[in-house]
Amino acid sequence: MKSGKFTAKKIAVLAIFITLSLITFIIENQFPPLFVPGARMGLANIFSFTALIMFSPVEAFIVVAVRTGLGAIYAGNVSALLYSFTGGVVSMAISSVLMYTVYPRVSVMAVSVLGAVAHNVTQNIVFVLLTDTSTLTLIPYFILAGILSGAIVGAVTLLLFKKIPMSVFEKTIGRKLRESKAETVENTETAETSENKED
Repeated sequence: MKSGKFTAKKIAVLAIFITLSLITFIIENQFPPLFVPGARMGLANIFSFTALIMFSPVEAFIVVAVRTGLGAIYAGNVSALLYSFTGGVVSMAISSVLMYTVYPRVSVMAVSVLGAVAHNVTQNIVFVLLTDTSTLTLIPYFILAGILSGAIVGAVTLLLFKKIPMSVFEKTIGRKLRESKAETVENTETAETSENKED
């Protein structure tokens, strides 16, 4: 799906996603990390992942870039931008490739988990490069945190598309979503749910 023009309505929707993403980041930042220092649930990624499905990788990257920038300013730690931005870009790049090449042969949940794992591993590698450290012993823990985080982000994203009528998304972005990723996600998950009930 092409990115299309940046209409006033689309900009407004992206602004809402960025705001919700930043608020989620700020709230999550008040809690201790998972397993190892720096590992968090990454719930703010729900909104960039939703933007990827609703629009295209371009809009998703915008949400990631602005949120990580504002988040670093809020945290008062500009160096954290190197970790979060790099991890976010790599994660979204992998998610975009998977969503636009192999989905629905792989599930939304799998895409989310792989993206989250890539995000955490990238952050660990950036840390090693910046600190001139030779150890990568924390990678297994970051992978575990990524699996948990990706599963939660994927589940919440699926819930949004399952519970919110497609017409709401269409009115929000001002056009039909026929043959789009958003409708494909909704239809695929609905079909899987029906099959599970029959079993």
